[in-house]
Amino acid sequence: MEEKIKELGLSEEELFAPVDHSLAESEKITAPRYSYWKSVFRVFFRNKVNIVILGLLVFMILFAYIYPTLVEYDPYANLLDPNSKHLSPSAAMAYFGRNIHWILGAGASGEPTFDAIWNGSRISISLAIICGAINMTVGVLVGAVWGFSKKVDAFMMEVYNIVGNVPTILIISVLAMLFSPTFWTMVFALTVVGWIGIAYFIRTQVIIIRDREYNLASRCLGTSTVKIAMKNILPFMTSVIVTLLATEIPSYISYEVFLAYIGMGMSDMSLGRLIYAAEGAMVTPGWEFEFWSPVAIASVITVVLYVVGQNLGDASDPRTHM
Repeated sequence: MEEKIKELGLSEEELFAPVDHSLAESEKITAPRYSYWKSVFRVFFRNKVNIVILGLLVFMILFAYIYPTLVEYDPYANLLDPNSKHLSPSAAMAYFGRNIHWILGAGASGEPTFDAIWNGSRISISLAIICGAINMTVGVLVGAVWGFSKKVDAFMMEVYNIVGNVPTILIISVLAMLFSPTFWTMVFALTVVGWIGIAYFIRTQVIIIRDREYNLASRCLGTSTVKIAMKNILPFMTSVIVTLLATEIPSYISYEVFLAYIGMGMSDMSLGRLIYAAEGAMVTPGWEFEFWSPVAIASVITVVLYVVGQNLGDASDPRTHM
């Protein structure tokens, strides 16, 4: 023992000095502070692939909004020039000169395919973001109350049984045909019943957790149903909501492209409208770039949105923060 004390280099008075006891100090918990969203982003950016994919998504969205504002795009500027139509990238650069506008060739009206794609991307992305914001907001709020209130559940189940048995694409197609095919008409068609499926999914998740002890205690203390849903339930479902959003936003681009491809899309030259207009070029030798370029961009935007959303949803799960 004496050898151990000598190794420490301390006197017996120092080793066995009395220590003051403080009740206030003993109650303090020395644990690191936990920030939910800080932990979410830490887990998300831990994977280097997520950084690359997110960077690609941000670049594409910014390019879709910034590039059209910097470039004057007139799809009919070369309409009267027969030599400017249906040109491959090499032929377009040889005819118009080497610049970024012609790297994907020229379309049926002599318009630069590159410029047309990014103007169309801006419309399609705007449509997806607006529809996603409306449907997710309404669906999550209604679904939270729907799953917690038995009176609301009885009414909403009847509404869901009626609307849910009708194919969504059929409802959207009918609404698109009834009204003039504009941007806001398409927003209306995609959101008038689009939130019901989201609300039903949220309702199912709420039912799973609504009768847990802390919710029963809040109800016994007189807390309102809306407040319990907003404060106790929805924050617990953050990862579920983010994952659901990851599937919803790309689906609106897919709906828009599909409706335009079958001739029922909006009149604006969105990605879907560009694909529809270039349908004949798909099988024409030398014109393939007119069709496959907007198809490729639409596919990349959809896939990247989905992957980023799914990975962010996984990072939103508190169990991954350990």
